[in-house]
Amino acid sequence: MKIVVDGMGGDRGSEEVLKGISLALKEMPDIDITVVGKEEKLNIIIDRLKIDRNRLEVVNATEVVEMDDDPVQAVRKKKDSSLNVGLELVKSGLGDAFVSAGNTGAHISASQLKLRRIKGVLRPAIATVFPCKKGNFVFMDMGANADTKSEFINQFATMGSVFAKEILKKENPTVGLLNIGSEEGKGNEVTREAFDLLVDNPSINFVGNIESRDMMSGDIDVIVTDGFTGNMVLKTAEGVATFIFDVLKEEIQKSFFAKIGFLFMKKALKKMKNKMDSSEYGGALFLGLNGISIKAHGNSDALAFKNAIKVANEFAKNRFVEKLSSAIEEKEREEKEEKNMVE
Repeated sequence: MKIVVDGMGGDRGSEEVLKGISLALKEMPDIDITVVGKEEKLNIIIDRLKIDRNRLEVVNATEVVEMDDDPVQAVRKKKDSSLNVGLELVKSGLGDAFVSAGNTGAHISASQLKLRRIKGVLRPAIATVFPCKKGNFVFMDMGANADTKSEFINQFATMGSVFAKEILKKENPTVGLLNIGSEEGKGNEVTREAFDLLVDNPSINFVGNIESRDMMSGDIDVIVTDGFTGNMVLKTAEGVATFIFDVLKEEIQKSFFAKIGFLFMKKALKKMKNKMDSSEYGGALFLGLNGISIKAHGNSDALAFKNAIKVANEFAKNRFVEKLSSAIEEKEREEKEEKNMVE
């Protein structure tokens, strides 16, 4: 597999991206990587880090989409940006997947423009893997659609179920609708309409509403919501996790006995930190496109970039786009047959 990486995206700069690429090449012997960006700058860093070039190609791109750029304007005007050039490589078949930690809005816009939606997909969504008590679950939409219709959420559930089956290996994934209460009839107009559509969706195993406090129980394999709510939940979870570990670290430093206790708890606390660390999960997929486009966290370090490349490789090897396309096509066929029977 050939993974295309945006060498200019992310808050930490190109060196951190290339460190992640180096880790990925060492860990994954079945991949080649194309890094896109300002060629001269990238080559200097590659030489300094002594990265093996046998499976690494550098493709020049003269422009960079900055984090504060207007997403749509940046995609239109900066045609030779690392973001546009990298996605064009995937579109033309010169790469199997794309990874970037750059401007999220521009990444979404460019991905839709270059890769296009799978036939039948109403809106692409950002889907990610979330940790919980019993492993992981799929959570979407993470911010691609701030204003969402009920039929979009219904389709998110179908796409998320394919994700859970193919990537998380869940045999019959359960689906929950994030809401302010678990009872039927809760929520606003969109969530109430979505609930009715999800109940009637034969492609999924819908189990009802789920409150945010119960998300981490591990009882639900796919949780769907609108992009505004999903993004707020994600960032709140990241903030709470950081707060917990900061407070814990501060309290341990205050007491001699706490330091002694920490020595006995160190292994367990490290496992807990790793499970809650977003860098362990690599990146989120723009679900519903005719190609694999992975959004890594803007603050990704080398480990996070390596894991984002790993995620991209797994989706590519699994032929995920083809499987999702087949699932959407099958659902459309079922709906058409059902409509004909009613008529």
